[in-house]
Amino acid sequence: MPGPSVPIPTLRRLPRYYQYLSRLKNAGQEQVSAAHMAEVLGVHHTQVRKDLAITGCQGRPKTGHKISELLTAIEGFLHWDSHSDAFLVGVGSLGTALMKYPGFDKAGARIVAAFDHDPTKAGLRIGDTPVLPMEKFTSLAERMHIAVGILTVPSEAAQATADLMVGSGIRAIWNFAPVNLDVPDHVIVENLELFTSLALLLRKLSDTCTPQPVG
Repeated sequence: MPGPSVPIPTLRRLPRYYQYLSRLKNAGQEQVSAAHMAEVLGVHHTQVRKDLAITGCQGRPKTGHKISELLTAIEGFLHWDSHSDAFLVGVGSLGTALMKYPGFDKAGARIVAAFDHDPTKAGLRIGDTPVLPMEKFTSLAERMHIAVGILTVPSEAAQATADLMVGSGIRAIWNFAPVNLDVPDHVIVENLELFTSLALLLRKLSDTCTPQPVG
């Protein structure tokens, strides 16, 4: 993982840069300038240059960056050129959708097993991923040295599941449950608050709507 000195906003922007650069490469483009990326992506050009410099890839005067080199630099910086195995807990609609999502391999993560508190789901396979009983979580996590846990359980089960993950050696939790988890300081938690995000989206939409004239 990148060190703590790397600003979180930079870490959030780098995947955006990567997606845009990938589109340029697929279109046959070989070079790109930070100024062009800034204009297209709505980020100040000075910030784009600072973000890209963190990856160790330096642009060239007048010609900018080689897209292939920049993609490789971002992959290496974000550790997308290696894989971290992950366990997922909560094989509901959201968990199943995540297991079917093909983009995790590109992002350096691989869901190798899923678990659910419902014993009737044990033995299922979602794509290539087996669903196992919760009783096997700790022993498998310790034996396989799993560091990443994906939490997609209902909110009332989230803290207990997080406790199980931490007790099994999980050091990073991707939390989709709409609750704040109480974990030790050494455990990284990234909250993806779907409900909050949707509420903000709808509020912004409401603020920009202009009442239509009647009649």
